[in-house]
Amino acid sequence: MSMTLSGFELMKMIGEQQDRRQFQQLNWRGTFAEYLDIVVRKPQVARNAFQRVYDMIMSYGTEEFIDAKKRLIRYKFFSDESFDGDDAIFGLEIPLMRLVNFFKGAARGYGTEKRVLLLHGPVGSSKSTIVRRLKRGLEHYSRTEEGALYTYDWYPGVIENHDTFDWRQVPESEWEKCPMHEEPLHLIPRELRAPFIERINENLDPDRHIRVEGDLCPVCRFHFRELMQHYDGDWLKVMNHIRVRRLVFSEQDRIGIGTFQPKDEKNQDSTELTGDINYRKIAIYGSDSDPRAFNFDGEFNIANRGIIEFVEMLKLDVAFLYDLLGASQEHRIKSKKFAQTDIDEVIIGHTNEPEYRRLENNEFMEALKDRTVRIDIPYVTRLRDEVRIYERDFNKKKVRVHIAPHTLEMAAMWAVLTRLEEPKKPNLTLLQKLKLYNGKTLPGFTEDNIKELRKEAVREGMEGISPRYIQDKISNALVSNQEEGYINPFMVLNELESGLKNHALITDEEQRKRYRDLLAVVREEYTEIVKNEVQRAISADEEAIKRLCANYIDNIKAYTQREKVRNRYTGQYEEPDERLMRSIEEKIDIPESRKDDFRREIMNYIGALAIEGKTFDYRTNERLHKALELKLFEDQKDSIKLTSLVSRVIDKDTQEKIDVVKARLIRDFGYNEQSATDVLNYVASIFARGDTRR
Repeated sequence: MSMTLSGFELMKMIGEQQDRRQFQQLNWRGTFAEYLDIVVRKPQVARNAFQRVYDMIMSYGTEEFIDAKKRLIRYKFFSDESFDGDDAIFGLEIPLMRLVNFFKGAARGYGTEKRVLLLHGPVGSSKSTIVRRLKRGLEHYSRTEEGALYTYDWYPGVIENHDTFDWRQVPESEWEKCPMHEEPLHLIPRELRAPFIERINENLDPDRHIRVEGDLCPVCRFHFRELMQHYDGDWLKVMNHIRVRRLVFSEQDRIGIGTFQPKDEKNQDSTELTGDINYRKIAIYGSDSDPRAFNFDGEFNIANRGIIEFVEMLKLDVAFLYDLLGASQEHRIKSKKFAQTDIDEVIIGHTNEPEYRRLENNEFMEALKDRTVRIDIPYVTRLRDEVRIYERDFNKKKVRVHIAPHTLEMAAMWAVLTRLEEPKKPNLTLLQKLKLYNGKTLPGFTEDNIKELRKEAVREGMEGISPRYIQDKISNALVSNQEEGYINPFMVLNELESGLKNHALITDEEQRKRYRDLLAVVREEYTEIVKNEVQRAISADEEAIKRLCANYIDNIKAYTQREKVRNRYTGQYEEPDERLMRSIEEKIDIPESRKDDFRREIMNYIGALAIEGKTFDYRTNERLHKALELKLFEDQKDSIKLTSLVSRVIDKDTQEKIDVVKARLIRDFGYNEQSATDVLNYVASIFARGDTRR
């Protein structure tokens, strides 16, 4: 019996889940002296934006792996699902290594902190996803103890008695926030900072030294100057007007995370980046050059201490791009009517290839190109990583419709094939190249060959079909086939093909034809995969394989030792059964001329195991296992009468055997009742046509 919860009970449930201790930590407030205590204990609170982003990425850990003899590092931050699982990034290890190296150099002050970071690549290659992940990661990191940072507020009122003044008694409405949520250490005059910073850094690794650069923003500079004059230069008394507080980044609240998206050129206004005059306050303060009459709320202002993202950066008006020059090289911005203002933020933009080509051809943009670090973000070219992208969006938790095995894999295979460059080696197909990239070993190809393949294809991954197109077509297939109750690879491949004629980014008929031809390659590969699965399901009788294996071993033992085999039924000794041995060996293409070598190889392997006190198991020899399965399949195929499925005339005994095979497909390969039935029908139709190529 279900109970209806009251509104009060629901509120209570929410209240109990709230972490009040964390709320208090995130809303910590204290004096400037208390903040200095924190800096002494944890100097990292005073890191600059580049140091903070780098430390954030590294806090999630790394793992090293070897790919084609190349040592790669996988930064777990980009695929960690603890804060934003929907934006996990797969298979871009090399571009992400370049990205992290950029932040590493900037964090150590090697020069890249004076550059604009530009992510460049085809549409849908994860450029904006990477930036979004950095922004959300920084939001999440600022809420942790490890990622804590602080800013300050001003009390511009009169303090009658500094000895008895309690900042906690000042009403919240009387505090004025620093509009650019600056680092509180900026309140230490430049000429007095050096001894303090030296003291903080003396026990720190040189790579982690704190660097307090820049000066107060115009509003804070105004308050500081006025109070210093009021107290006749007594800096300690000025600090009584300061309240330091914990700063939590939030894109929604426009704190530490800025995003600028270009509109049409006629409506672009630089005040969106650097703030604008507040005309209502001019009447109060009497001048439009009084910083209190100015809103320092442009994207550059509010992104101070964090990240500013420029969406489709090169679509910006040229005047905007000039603002980037000072912001990157000098770490300063120029607001209307005010001197240059110091900023501390990561400037990161992204753009597609047509816009970047326009920048390269524009001689007036030399200065921007010189201040830009470009990182190419290509499409994924490793099949298993492309599959993970679609599994993230189309899985049992999110999709109720059954997705038959290999559906996402085949869509991913086609996507990756469109991105690969034709191999220059004449004995290698594009599909084989895809398999090599995916870690499969092929006869005659070494890891050195894979390195060569990648080296010769300089633009691989910069063209081809976007993951978005694939996701849209999988979604279409799910909607169109709801009544079927499931989708299979053919349904998705048909959607992919039908969408090609209206694909906005394909204008070349030759390219369209190439993509269609690649769909045919994928269909053929899928056919081979399901034929193999049905074969394995039919020959999955462990006892039958063991008996066949034992019979084969008895015969090759007698053959290699020039003995006779005892017939288990008649008890008579007979010559080894050459027909049986060859029927198994032919399944894995052992020629007549090599049969003796293969048989001796198996016997030597069994002998070596016996010396170690181990028993031979056919499953440890992949080639022999495959040969036995194929032989058993051939023997059982006729008894099951798979081709009778096509005619729909099935006797009871055959139906029982088919049901067993179907149950194995469901249990071992992930099919459901309907998709298992359909795949059996499909493979049966192939055999009915006599297509038995293996």
